Amino acid sequence: MLNTSEYFDGKVKSIGFDSVTIGRASVGVMAEGEYTFGTNQPEEMTVVSGALKVLLPGETEWKWYEAGAVFSVPGQSEFHLQVAEPSSYLCRYL
Repeated sequence: MLNTSEYFDGKVKSIGFDSVTIGRASVGVMAEGEYTFGTNQPEEMTVVSGALKVLLPGETEWKWYEAGAVFSVPGQSEFHLQVAEPSSYLCRYL
């Protein structure tokens, strides 16, 4: 039912789950740092707490997303994050 994952030497941790209301998803926490993630399928990311500076595929400018903000990542791509303070997220796999 729950799948745990760690990335970047434990600086990013997530718990994956399946929900009747939102489908397959994960929730996680990121420590301060810079990260690059690859996606197999489209994702919808919601910042739960903190803030993420994001460079999405095809974009040239970084954008800030604070708690409550949502951004989408296309499948078969990668995106870059800068995290200035511990931040949490909800990722829905579309």
